[in-house]
Amino acid sequence: MNEFNRANTSARVADQAYIDEGLRAHMLRIYNYMAAALSLTGIVAWFGASSGLYQSLAASPLIFVVMFAPLGVVFYFASKINTMSSSKAQSVFWVFAGLMGLSLSYIFLAYTGAAVFQAFFVTAGAFAGLSIWGYTTKRDLSAMGAFLIMGLFGLIIASVVNLFVGSGQMSFIISVLGVLIFAGLTAWDTQKLKRDWLNRVQYSGQEVAEKSAIMGALTLYLDFINLFLFILQFMGRRD
Repeated sequence: MNEFNRANTSARVADQAYIDEGLRAHMLRIYNYMAAALSLTGIVAWFGASSGLYQSLAASPLIFVVMFAPLGVVFYFASKINTMSSSKAQSVFWVFAGLMGLSLSYIFLAYTGAAVFQAFFVTAGAFAGLSIWGYTTKRDLSAMGAFLIMGLFGLIIASVVNLFVGSGQMSFIISVLGVLIFAGLTAWDTQKLKRDWLNRVQYSGQEVAEKSAIMGALTLYLDFINLFLFILQFMGRRD
């Protein structure tokens, strides 16, 4: 009986080690995709500003295409991810990262280079800490997530209103709330991705796992970009 119990325990330990290894590999794939997309976005943003491409587009109606194209790609990606192949999903993901870079070229024109890099490194440090906490915490963040989503809708409404009001004080409040909301979403989304792998993805095929990693990278990429933009607004020095 003791030998049976020991064998049972050893099997459970081996299974858990296999699950942990698969989860780590999946999350690493997500982070690698996200880091590569951020690099592509940064390169395109810098090129768009330094080459004069963004300024040329800003002087024409094409600027509206540049502004809204990334949003259109996100909606397309979310609606078609279940039916498209993983290779197509990856291609759409890279196109989105490039378009985001072009639409964000303005930050190199509106802020000093030092402010942009300082905000980026602060964001990277905060994102890493928050994502690690979301991955390792035993606390269920589901309730916090629902609250953050409601806060996000409120933040969008306040931002639209402030476009017409132009209040400096409201802009400051929006920046602070934006940092807090996307900090929370980073932890929540990381925990969601972990649970999704444990509950669904690990039992699916390689194709599903690959698309899940790309979709997860897109989710964390958006958290990072929004956190970065609000931190930049909060602490950045305009050029």
